[in-house]
Amino acid sequence: MFANLSDRLTSTFRNLRGKGRLSEADIDATIREIRRALLDADVAVPVVRTFTGNIRERALGSEVSEALNPGQQVVKIVNEELVAILGGEARPLTFAKTGPTVIMLAGLQGAGKTTLAGKLAHYLKGQGHTPLLVAADLQRPNAVNQLQVVGERAGVPVFAPEPGVTREGERVKGNPVKVAKKGLKEAESKQHSVVIVDTAGRLGVDAELMKQAADIRKAIDPDEVLFVIDAMIGQDAVATATAFDQGVSLTGVVLTKLDGDTRGGAALSVREVTGKPILFASTGEKLDEFEVFHPDRMASRILDMGDILTLIEQAEKAFDQAEAERMAEKVTKGEDFTFTDFLSQMQQLKNMGSMKKMLTMLPGMGQVRDQIENFDERELVRTEAIVQSMTPLERDNPKVLNGSRRSRIAAGAGTTVAEVNSLVKRFEQAQQMMRAMAKGGGMPQLPGQGGGAPGAWGGMPGGKKSKGKQAPQKKVKGKSGNPAKRAQQEAAARNKAAGQSPSGSAFGLGQQQPQFDPKDLDTDLGKYLGR
Repeated sequence: MFANLSDRLTSTFRNLRGKGRLSEADIDATIREIRRALLDADVAVPVVRTFTGNIRERALGSEVSEALNPGQQVVKIVNEELVAILGGEARPLTFAKTGPTVIMLAGLQGAGKTTLAGKLAHYLKGQGHTPLLVAADLQRPNAVNQLQVVGERAGVPVFAPEPGVTREGERVKGNPVKVAKKGLKEAESKQHSVVIVDTAGRLGVDAELMKQAADIRKAIDPDEVLFVIDAMIGQDAVATATAFDQGVSLTGVVLTKLDGDTRGGAALSVREVTGKPILFASTGEKLDEFEVFHPDRMASRILDMGDILTLIEQAEKAFDQAEAERMAEKVTKGEDFTFTDFLSQMQQLKNMGSMKKMLTMLPGMGQVRDQIENFDERELVRTEAIVQSMTPLERDNPKVLNGSRRSRIAAGAGTTVAEVNSLVKRFEQAQQMMRAMAKGGGMPQLPGQGGGAPGAWGGMPGGKKSKGKQAPQKKVKGKSGNPAKRAQQEAAARNKAAGQSPSGSAFGLGQQQPQFDPKDLDTDLGKYLGR
C-alpha cells in the first residue's frame, strides 16, 4: 500500500535530517522531489499543484525558519497537508432517523462493488445492525449469484427476485429499478436496519449506465450513495468520480484493492477533486479486510510513521480480554511464562490476520520492506506445530526437554531438531526477560531499539528518539588489538549490560539475523501492544 510513494517521500526527508537551518534552495529541492513522487504515483496534476504550493508557502514561513529542528518541521507540514488532502477526519455513515438506512453502491464494472457490498454488510453486522443485500445488478453475468455467495459467507440475507444474466450475450431479464424498490419494501417488512443495493456497472462511463443509476437513486432515495472505485485506476479516478458525481450525486467514496496499490494516486486525487469524503477502504480479499478510512492514519502510513491505532484496534478485537488479564497477573506475580502461554498468545496473534500487514503498520517498517515481503507466514504454523507436539509436562516445564524428547518433538512437528533447539533457546531468553519485567526491570527492548532495524522506532521521519536513561556501558576487559574483534567485544558488552541477547529476544525459526527479523514479531508485537 503506497509503497513507491512512501519510499520516495521518506528518501527525500532523509536528506533534511541533521540540518540546523534550511535555505530556500533546500526547500525548493524538497518540494521538487515531492512533486515528482506524487506525479509518479499518478496523483492528478491539479492536486499536486495545490499540495506542493501549500507546503512551499508554509515551509518558507516562520514555522520552519524558527523551528529548533527544521527538517522535522517540514515533515510535520507535509503530514498535515496530506491529512487535509485526504479529507481531514473520518466521516461515519449517515443513518436514517426512521426506517431502514438505504445505501446505494455505484461504480464501474470490475471495481469490486459486489464483494464490497458483502464486506460492508459484514462490517455493519458486527456493529449490531441487521443489513439486507439487494441484487439490483442484473446485467453482469452471474452477478446475482456472486452476491448470494458473498452474502452467505457474511451471514447476511440477500434479496434477489430476478436471476439476472447467467451467461455472456444473454438478454437482460427483469428491471433493476423495480428490484431496488421491492428490496426496500422487503427490508421494511422484515425490519432490517440497513439496505445495501448493489447496482450494475459498465466498462466505461456511458449515458445508459448513468440513466439506470439515476433512476435507482430516484426510486429508493438512499441515505448514502457510495462510489466504489478501484484504487489502482490512477488518474482516471478523477474523471470517473466526477462523471458519477454529476450523474447520481455521490455522498462518499469507498476505495477497493488498496492492498495492491503501490502508488496511491486515486486516494490522493479523488477526495480533493470531488470534495466527497472517503468512508471505507478494502485492503484484501477476505471479508474482514475492510476498514474505516482515517485520513490521519493513512497519511502516517504514507510517511512510514506506522498506524499503531489501527493495529491496537485489531488487537482488541482478536485478543481475549480475560486471557490478557490472566497473563498480566501472571507476570506481576513473577510466575514463569510457559509454552502453554506462548501457544495461547500466538493463536490470538494469528487471529489478527496477516503478519505482513501488521508489520507494515509499525513505524519505520518501510526500511525493511523486502524482509517483510520475504517473510513466510507458514513459519508461525511450523512454530505452533512444534509446541503442539510437546506433552503438557514439556510445555509447562521446558527444563525436561532433553535430547530424546526434542527428537520426538521434531519428528512429530515434521521439522528438525535444530529448529526445536532454536525455539527453546529463544523461549528461555524470553522467560528471562519476563522475570526481569516482574522485578521492575521495565519493558524489554523492541525491534529498532538496539539491534533492530535502523530508525524503526526512534529514527522515523518526524519522530523523536527516546530520552530514557541508557544502561551504563561496562568496560571490556582484555580488549583485542584487532579493530573488528574489539568492536564485537564492545557490542557484546553493551548487549549484556542491557540484558539483551545479540540474536534477539523472541520466538521464531530459521537462522538468527543481526538486523530486524520479522519472525521475531510473534512475541514482540504482543508486548508492544501491552498484551
